[in-house]
Amino acid sequence: MIHAASSPGLQRVRVERHLAPADEWAMREALRKALAERPRRIPTQYFYDDHGSWLFERICELPEYYQTRAETTLLARIAERVIATSGAGELVELGSGAATKTRILLDAMARAGTLDCYVPVDVSEGIMRRSAEELVRAYPQLLVHGLVADFITDLGALPAAGRRLVAFLGGTIGNLEPRHEAAAFLRRLRASMGVEDFFLVGVDLIKQVPRIEAAYNDDAGVTAAFNRNVLAVVNARFEADFEPQRYRHRAFYQHDGDRIEMRLVSCQAQTVRLAALDLSLELAAGEEILTEISVKFDRARLEALLAAGGFGLTEWFVQDDLFALALAQPVASGPARGASARAKA
Repeated sequence: MIHAASSPGLQRVRVERHLAPADEWAMREALRKALAERPRRIPTQYFYDDHGSWLFERICELPEYYQTRAETTLLARIAERVIATSGAGELVELGSGAATKTRILLDAMARAGTLDCYVPVDVSEGIMRRSAEELVRAYPQLLVHGLVADFITDLGALPAAGRRLVAFLGGTIGNLEPRHEAAAFLRRLRASMGVEDFFLVGVDLIKQVPRIEAAYNDDAGVTAAFNRNVLAVVNARFEADFEPQRYRHRAFYQHDGDRIEMRLVSCQAQTVRLAALDLSLELAAGEEILTEISVKFDRARLEALLAAGGFGLTEWFVQDDLFALALAQPVASGPARGASARAKA
């Protein structure tokens, strides 16, 4: 069922909920399956209640977390080129969060005279509404059509529109297992897009391991709090009794696959009950729960992934060998076997 609402006095904001009872059942079963794996796993989507989204915004401000600064700098440098190339009047943002970096693209669209509509897609309704109301005050001509949805599986909810730019920023594509999850996600996204639409995706680049590991093990402990918050979200959603203080944050670089893994380590033997799943877990001391992967890319790896999903790489932009943004376009005849691109250092 879809619920729509307009914010009082802000008729240019519309938010629709696309989390139906059937979706809830599917999410319960997916969590049950993930917790039965070895190592046990909690899907990344459960990081992002309103508090989790707030914690992630704090992570982005940390001195160790280079990704956000590098991507923001790069976006500011290329935004006008991206908008001129795409000709987009609608910006769709997958996993929009607080839409902090979004304004760079919206500003470029406003300067180009194409700005029409912004479509944030996120599971966190509260932060979406707050950011939408801020944006319509900042951009008098802007319409915001927010979708509270799981953007990994519910891309069919995207509204029909003219030429669009779909943005997937922050390196979030790295949170998907590349051979199966990421490729399947891209194929679903491709099916929702027209051949004249463009896709802008951010990726964290392969680099020195100490630099990467420091970004996930900050001295202030904000990433650790963010990691443990996933247990609070699961408690609220599934009537569980995880005690977050009984788990230690661990993040390390996995050379096989060039990825960071974030885990929660059980500090003691304990039993956890998830009433909504009718499930009990027996956790040993030292047992780990995998909560996130973050795959790192080079150009060849991303180009191959895009091709598997039906996209051709159009342009490749790099910031300080730390972070890259790739502009891609759907391949009209289906998944591409390869594509050439102009590199922008």
